[in-house]
Amino acid sequence: MKDVITAGVDGTPESLSATFWAAQEAQLRRARLRLLHAWVMLAAEPERHPPEEGDQNYWPHRMMGEARTAVRTRFPDLPVDELLVPKDPLDALEEASEQSDLLVLGSRDLGPVGRFALGELGLKLVAHTASPTVLVRARKSAPAVERGGEVLVGLSLHEPCEALLAFAFDSAARRGVTLRVVHGRHLPAYAYNRGGGVEPIAAEEAARDARQELAAALAPWREKHPDLRVDERVVMESPAPALLHSAADAGLVVVGRRHRLRLPTRPIGHVVQAVVHHAPCPVAVVPHE
Repeated sequence: MKDVITAGVDGTPESLSATFWAAQEAQLRRARLRLLHAWVMLAAEPERHPPEEGDQNYWPHRMMGEARTAVRTRFPDLPVDELLVPKDPLDALEEASEQSDLLVLGSRDLGPVGRFALGELGLKLVAHTASPTVLVRARKSAPAVERGGEVLVGLSLHEPCEALLAFAFDSAARRGVTLRVVHGRHLPAYAYNRGGGVEPIAAEEAARDARQELAAALAPWREKHPDLRVDERVVMESPAPALLHSAADAGLVVVGRRHRLRLPTRPIGHVVQAVVHHAPCPVAVVPHE
C-alpha cells in the first residue's frame, strides 16, 4: 500500500467533485490526498510567490489553490500534497497511478438522458492505469461527498478476479455498507427450444449452476469478511444491463479491466464502457489479471 490517493485537478466542476470524493476516500483509508494538475506549457516557477495574474502559471496555481481550500474546508485534518507537472496530462496521470493506491477523475454529466461523457483522456487512462481508477460525476448542485449506498460489483466467473474482489470487499467493509455482487450470464443455447422460446426447466438449471459457481467464488472472501453483509445475485441476461439495472441505489460501482488488454489502441471492454457512461454514481475500474 502506498497510502496515497491522487485526484486530477483541472478547474472544472467535474474535477472538484472528484477531489471531494478522493478526499473522503483518503480519510477512510487514513491516506494522503495528492492533488495533481498537468500541463505541457507550465513554465519555471517565478521568484515571486504567490504568482501574479499574467504569469504563465497563474491559472494552474489558482485552480490548485481553490481545490486545496475546498478540501481543507471539509476535511481540515487531511494531509494534502499539491503537484504541478509540466507534462502531457495522460503521461502525468498514468505515472501518478503507479505511485498511488487510487486515481480519481471527473466525468461529465450530459444531462437528463442519464448519460455521462468520459472523454478521450479518461478513456485512455481507464484502459492503461496500473492502479484502480475512480470516475466521479459532477452534479448541478454544489459537489458533495459520498452519502452512502451499497457497493455494487459486477463479477465474471470465467477469469481470475482476485484484485477486483479484494477492492470491492475492502470498499464495502471500509464504508460499513452491503456489498452486492451481480453476475450476469446469457442463457445457454440448450435453454432455447426450436421456436426461439425459453425452456423453463433448462433456464432454471442454468441459473442454479451459475448461483453455485458464484457462491463458490465468494466463499473465501466471506470468510475474510465475516461481518460484511453480501448480497449475491445471478441475472440471466447480458452482463452490462444486468449490472446497470442494479446500480440505481448504489454508492459505488466496481468493475474489472484485464491487464492483458493494456495495448495503446485497444479499447476498454463493452461492460466497462457501458457502466462508465451510464451508471448514476462513482465507478471504480480495477485492473486485474
